[in-house]
Amino acid sequence: MNTPAPIALFVYNRPWHTRQTLDYLQKNLLAAQSPLYIFSDGAKTDADKASVAEVRKIAAGISGFKSVTVIGREQNMGLANSIISGVTQLVNQHGNVIVFEDDLVSSPYTLQYFNGALERYAGEEKVMHISAYMFPLQDLALPETFFFRAAFSWGWATWASAWKNFEPDIDKLIAQFDNEKINQFSIEGTMNFWKQMLDFKARKNNSWAIRWYSSVFLNGGLTLNPGQSLIHNIGHDGSGVHSNIEDMYGVQVAQQPVKNYPGVLEENKQAYDAIKYFLKNRKGSILQRGMRFAKQLRSKYLLKKQ
Repeated sequence: MNTPAPIALFVYNRPWHTRQTLDYLQKNLLAAQSPLYIFSDGAKTDADKASVAEVRKIAAGISGFKSVTVIGREQNMGLANSIISGVTQLVNQHGNVIVFEDDLVSSPYTLQYFNGALERYAGEEKVMHISAYMFPLQDLALPETFFFRAAFSWGWATWASAWKNFEPDIDKLIAQFDNEKINQFSIEGTMNFWKQMLDFKARKNNSWAIRWYSSVFLNGGLTLNPGQSLIHNIGHDGSGVHSNIEDMYGVQVAQQPVKNYPGVLEENKQAYDAIKYFLKNRKGSILQRGMRFAKQLRSKYLLKKQ
């Protein structure tokens, strides 16, 4: 295997989540050979200064990697600008990058999966993105890894050659869609990806991820995904900048290494159908939705009490 790719970790004001993310990253098989770059955004308000400082103290004390570089921003860039800037910096420096946010716990084999895929598909222009998260799908016959169209942002990797296709201008992106492309982009209407595009244009969100996925989609790109998730998102407790309190995306993280990668560069129809079914039915019955709503209210109340 080539030299492991650099890891970019984007953090802000959540010390506990940051510690969890780093603890699990340290346990990865290739951690000691991987350079880690921690991008710490500046405080947006005075109320955030103490927690930002605590996160930076955690970052400064981290070991267990080939090297640790902490980039502390003096000003608040916001998550989108921070990620776009950091990813661009590292792919220009190293040619590829593995990207984590501060609420992702990983399998011991996540870095191994990323690096294996980065090496295997280097130079394959059609493969633009590697995802480590996968929904809790019911189809147990899915392959170990597969190609899909959507780019998920809960732990991912890419190359400089793919990232150069990132288009940040939402108007340029929207102009390239017709009704059929919108339908396919939205997994036949089962996911609100197009709404996220329109919300960005209306300044209702500041998502870098939806612009990256649309850039991949419009370039005919593929994303590699694991059949069993190698990432679990712990940020759906209401503490994150952009997270909602949801448990429908909870997974059991894989505890075995990925050994097989697809040889044919095309979307896997079986996986597409399984993901579409999950997205269509993920909210459950009216009773299940009511129970989840009650749980969300309770979690919000407890967070306010802290």
